[in-house]
Order: sequence, then structure tokens, then C-alpha cells
Amino acid sequence: MKVYSIHFVLKGKSSYKNLAPVFPDMLKMFLEEIGQMQEDEEVLQMLIELNMMDLERDRKPEGYNRKGKVRLVFPMESKEFYIKTYSKTTDLKPIAENISDMLKAADVKFDMKENLDVDFD
Repeated sequence: MKVYSIHFVLKGKSSYKNLAPVFPDMLKMFLEEIGQMQEDEEVLQMLIELNMMDLERDRKPEGYNRKGKVRLVFPMESKEFYIKTYSKTTDLKPIAENISDMLKAADVKFDMKENLDVDFD
């Protein structure tokens, strides 16, 4: 099965902490776009808070790596995050453009790359 991904590689002095101001909106947009917005507001707030605790401490957050057509992953070995899908019919570009706009508005420095060779287990 082919995997498709779009990576946001943080560069320069940008770090996880720089994602904190935009992460709640980024996660909400992501969940809406993939059709997995939490109906229970408390569950959504828990997802946001768990990630924010790490971001505010400049640590790698959990992201959103639950079963679904698209995942938001923060890999262990690099200062980046990516969205990925296994579906040939899922277009990641609109989600990636929204994330890119949010990161630019927050003055986060990053490079965007497509389909890097990563382990998707």
C-alpha cells in the first residue's frame, strides 16, 4: 500500500515551543478536515492540553496518531511533524496549505517536503 505524506521540517531557531500559539487551531482544523472532530468538547480539550503541555516545554508532542484516513505525526528522530495517509483518494494538499498558512502567521520557520522516506508502521 502506498503512503503519502507532507512534512513540515522546523528550521533555524524554530522549535516545538513555536508551535504552541497555533497548535489548538491547527489541530481543530486538521480534525475537521479529516472528519474526526470530537463531538465531546472535553475530549477535544484533553487532546489539545496533552499536546500543549509538551509544546510549552519545547518537547515533542503526541500529535494525532489515531486510526483514521489521515494522521498528524511528530517523529522521535527529527524536529518536524508530518501528515500522512495511506489512501490514494485523500488529498493532503488543502490540509498542508492550511497548516502552512498558520505556521507562517506564527512566524515559524519551516520547509515543506512531500513523500519523504519514513517508516509508517
